[in-house]
Amino acid sequence: MTTQNTNNRLSPSILNADQDIFEGLQTLTDYTPHRQEASIRQIQQDQIEMVKLQKLEAQLKAQYRTVLDATRKAEWVFHNGILEAKNAVIAQFGADSSEAQTVGRKKKSAYKRPLRQKKAA
Repeated sequence: MTTQNTNNRLSPSILNADQDIFEGLQTLTDYTPHRQEASIRQIQQDQIEMVKLQKLEAQLKAQYRTVLDATRKAEWVFHNGILEAKNAVIAQFGADSSEAQTVGRKKKSAYKRPLRQKKAA
């Protein structure tokens, strides 16, 4: 038997097939495996644990999406506040002030004026 990579999730089709097999196992009256891991009682406990963790995962994913959305909104509120602050600094101190440069704007006087192109002779 090949080594299983348990880092990857099982596909829903495999889990559905496993569920069908488990339901079939439960109908067998004289099923007595030699290994404890293959007993119906153990498989049933494993299934209960799996379902419990799948529900927990779904709840945590929903919480994560809620927090992700709230964080994204908070980032935009913060960013828009910074943009408004930049505009307020320019309105109060002017576009050519050192204060405008402090908030990440370039002084108006730092821009080069466009030069006229000389016509080719």
